[in-house]
Amino acid sequence: MRYLGEPDQVRVALSPIRRRLLELLREPSSASRLAKELDLPRQRVHYHLKELEKAGLVELVEERQRRGFTERVLRAIDTTLVVDPGVMGRAFDGIQDQYSAEHLVEVAAGTVREVARMQAKADEAGQRLLTFTIEAEVRFAEPGDLHRFADALTAAVRRTVEAFDSPGGRPYRLVAGAHPAPRKPH
Repeated sequence: MRYLGEPDQVRVALSPIRRRLLELLREPSSASRLAKELDLPRQRVHYHLKELEKAGLVELVEERQRRGFTERVLRAIDTTLVVDPGVMGRAFDGIQDQYSAEHLVEVAAGTVREVARMQAKADEAGQRLLTFTIEAEVRFAEPGDLHRFADALTAAVRRTVEAFDSPGGRPYRLVAGAHPAPRKPH
């Protein structure tokens, strides 16, 4: 996983042609082969590969002599790119209403940012980032049930946190949020 936290990195990685190149470069390839596959001029593909290489998103696998020139074979360094939501702007700063969609989006963005940064550091150190996820779907009969559920869940989490919280222990951030589940086609 590669964490992109700078606007320049995002701009380099997210243009349509570069996204496609990164996808194709999950398997090592050369500019000539990619140009043929994408039906683009080799020079154009070469330019985009150079930009991806400068951004640290692709790496040289091998160089080989081909008909009077050196063919460079590259591959994508990471298969998953995580973009820091803050790079795109912080439209929801300061919203604290626990029932607002904007607050849920801001908290989720913060979670993406924090976990992606820590995962990148753990990967560099050859360590595992210890996390856990709880995911469930609940069906509310009435709109007011959502608020009663949130109050009950808050009380249960508070009791559980009090039972396990240790002043000298490693702090963990717990985030719980809910949104309507997308409707599934029949």
